Amino acid sequence: MAHRALAEAALAQLPLDELVWLPAGRPWQKSDHALAPAADRLEMLRLLTEAEPRFRIDGRELARPGPSYTVQTLRELHAEQPGTRWWLVIGQDQYARFDTWHEWREILALAGLAVAARDGSSVRAPPGLAGCNHALRIVEMPALPHSATTVRTRAAAGLDVTALVGTPVARYIADHHLYRVDQAQP
Repeated sequence: MAHRALAEAALAQLPLDELVWLPAGRPWQKSDHALAPAADRLEMLRLLTEAEPRFRIDGRELARPGPSYTVQTLRELHAEQPGTRWWLVIGQDQYARFDTWHEWREILALAGLAVAARDGSSVRAPPGLAGCNHALRIVEMPALPHSATTVRTRAAAGLDVTALVGTPVARYIADHHLYRVDQAQP
């Protein structure tokens, strides 16, 4: 629900016609064991976003072989829609380590960053961005204490995650035994 809240805040506060969700195929900075299978993540995202007509899911990264790099996707989007102003909507946790992202300088040339702070803290650039000019918008949103890690941890323990992900997604996680340590993941 925190991801959806951030997306709704971005729609309300930025000059966006729509918000494009880009589920990562194989995020190069995350271990594969922390992720549900790509098809399941895509379906959970569909369930989370289906009621908002300004949300669109782009599954290109799920189809791409090898690690997912944001810069590749932004290059493709610019080629497909020249002249479009793109904003990469991320949380402070991602912004704090943005200077570790693959080809991060080019990402800054291809998109502005729309950053939301977590837990009421302020938005702070990582040291590597000091003196690096980039478009930055702060997305104001209420403090939401739970992260995706919390969802996975609770689901792995067999605990209810409905308040964190909504009823359709919680049902999907339970029905497909996602994140359970006692279940082998495909």
